[in-house]
Amino acid sequence: MRRLVTAIALSLPLVPPAAADTWSQILDEARGQSVYWHAWAGDTRVNDYLEWVKLRVQDEHEIELVHVKIDDTGAAVSRVLAERSAGNHDDGSIDLVWLNGENFAAMKENDLLYGPFAERLPNFALTFPEHNPEVVTDFTLPTEGYESPWGKAQITFYYDADEVGDEPPRSMAQLLTWAEANPGRFTYPRIPDFLGSTFLKQALIALVDDRDALYEPVAQSDFEEVTAPLWEYLDALHPHLWRSGRQFPANGPELRRLMADGEVALAFTFNPAEPAAAVADFELPETTRSYVLDGGTLGNVHFVAIPFNSPRSAAAMVVADFLLSPEAQARKQDISVWGDPTVLDVTRLDDETRALFEQAHDNPALLAPEALTETLPEPHPSWMTALQDAWQARYVGR
Repeated sequence: MRRLVTAIALSLPLVPPAAADTWSQILDEARGQSVYWHAWAGDTRVNDYLEWVKLRVQDEHEIELVHVKIDDTGAAVSRVLAERSAGNHDDGSIDLVWLNGENFAAMKENDLLYGPFAERLPNFALTFPEHNPEVVTDFTLPTEGYESPWGKAQITFYYDADEVGDEPPRSMAQLLTWAEANPGRFTYPRIPDFLGSTFLKQALIALVDDRDALYEPVAQSDFEEVTAPLWEYLDALHPHLWRSGRQFPANGPELRRLMADGEVALAFTFNPAEPAAAVADFELPETTRSYVLDGGTLGNVHFVAIPFNSPRSAAAMVVADFLLSPEAQARKQDISVWGDPTVLDVTRLDDETRALFEQAHDNPALLAPEALTETLPEPHPSWMTALQDAWQARYVGR
């Protein structure tokens, strides 16, 4: 396995002179350090997986990993910005942050990131970025080595086949028709929750006349004109949602609980394996089925990044590299653990390593890998913030 990593690493871009420490030197420096990782903590499976990571990096590298549990990555970005404004350039409180999208864009724009470092991680080569540009692109922005990929996401709908039958709605237009015929049986998370905001983007992509505008900064477009079909759609949809659209679940796990309690019959997630994992854990009924919309659904990669003022950047890099190891990636993808898809290019790994990622497909709620091949790219990150602000101005307090 190490021979494979070394061979691929030789084809990667040269490390800048300022970052010429060898990996063995980085490992030596990291030993005994602590890493304060600010990461979303809204799901038990995620938290349990990070606890396993904590034990493994302690055992293998003598690194103390501290999961600082947050529900809003923007708060971590704001803290790093505040530290820089206060002149704290060397002793930051955050060593690693789980982020993507608008939060990465904000940190990059404000020079809050350490790096480039991703290409220096030995296991980064196993993503084969030359064949998988999504691992070096974040919501249209090149990552330029300032964040390291560690998981994938794609909107996946799931439903109770006993109630919905064999023909769930397969487009945004059909979803509205289904909601009108089945009032109260669908909803989406409250904005600015990430999953709820992603639903807005999925709808906008389906409804907009010119998709190209979504892949440029929002300031370059007529926002009101582009988004008018979205608000017309939501105005029609909301009266037919759970609790008539007057309340919304807080996040994806709460939406899943509404499914488990039978309050809704159709939901969606950003983790394609989540419904199957929930069925395996007896959280959702065996009649749960998953699917994606015709024409594809939004997907992206999530990353970890190191703030510019982390005093423990070596240990943070070692943790980021461990997250990319076949051991960690295979465990993360296991639906009995988390079910988060790997960012490694499994098709290009050796047979022994590829075997780590094999999963039984006898769970009827688990999508076949080929079902997820039609992935829609994320719009420019500025659209997410603009949509969130407009949604809250339009619907909060009604």
